[in-house]
Amino acid sequence: MTFETEPGFYVSADAWGDPTHKPVLLLHGGGQTRHSWGDTVRLLAEAGWYAIALDARGHGDSDWSPEGHYGLEYLASDLRAVAAQLDQKPALVGASMGGMTALIAEGERPENTDSICTAIVLVDIAPRAEQKGIERIFAFMSGNQKGFASLDEAAEAVAAYLPHRSNATPARPSDHNRLEKNLRLRQGANGESRYFWHWDPKMLALWRQNSGPDQAIRNEERLYAAARALTVPTLIVRGGMSDVVSDKVVAEFLDAVPHVQSVSVADAGHMVAGDSNHAFTRAVIDFLKSERANE
Repeated sequence: MTFETEPGFYVSADAWGDPTHKPVLLLHGGGQTRHSWGDTVRLLAEAGWYAIALDARGHGDSDWSPEGHYGLEYLASDLRAVAAQLDQKPALVGASMGGMTALIAEGERPENTDSICTAIVLVDIAPRAEQKGIERIFAFMSGNQKGFASLDEAAEAVAAYLPHRSNATPARPSDHNRLEKNLRLRQGANGESRYFWHWDPKMLALWRQNSGPDQAIRNEERLYAAARALTVPTLIVRGGMSDVVSDKVVAEFLDAVPHVQSVSVADAGHMVAGDSNHAFTRAVIDFLKSERANE
């Protein structure tokens, strides 16, 4: 599927399930693609939802912005545009960057306008994040800008970034098909073919610019204001081993926005859907079912 979010600008998506069922939009994290959700989209469809996984602008098969327009205001504008093109209001499931996008799109909607969604699931993201975890993400994304000679080399880089998966995942080669969907084979600096992550490098410079101490405080204040404005049911799913969203961060969030529910996925880090996919999916489906029952 494609959605036009600005004149001549398109974002890509895959969909599962019956289009007449209630939609769920899945919004991946920074540097990921719509393929990052594992079995979640299929299981959502089997449970009775119309599951749509989006590629954010600058990621995957969505258009890249020549002007480098990758701030939250642009991501949120895309999300509002996609939601408006659906026959029914969607529930939103957003991981990291996708969760912030959902917060801003719903929490900063114009006054006296309807909600754009029926519910929000924030996947290991809150208005405040642990700086150490954010820096580790930046280090991983910055460290491989010259690409990889092979899929094995890319898999080794991922394994080094996610060491907790080593004992929980089958032999690494079995993951190459999914990994390959997040990479593109093109010419390197010396003319040889190399695999590159399929996201616009302009985003990394923007994110680094927005991650300094002063800007981080402004971002936190903005996200908290958006969170306090939420009126739809909201769940935060934390990875039990996350270095981005700690127990303390979740406690602060729940104190500030009391109507938010929370659940922890014990054996997962920041990449919750990839680390413990079925436990994560069960938490999402249980929440959406309970909210549907309360309608």
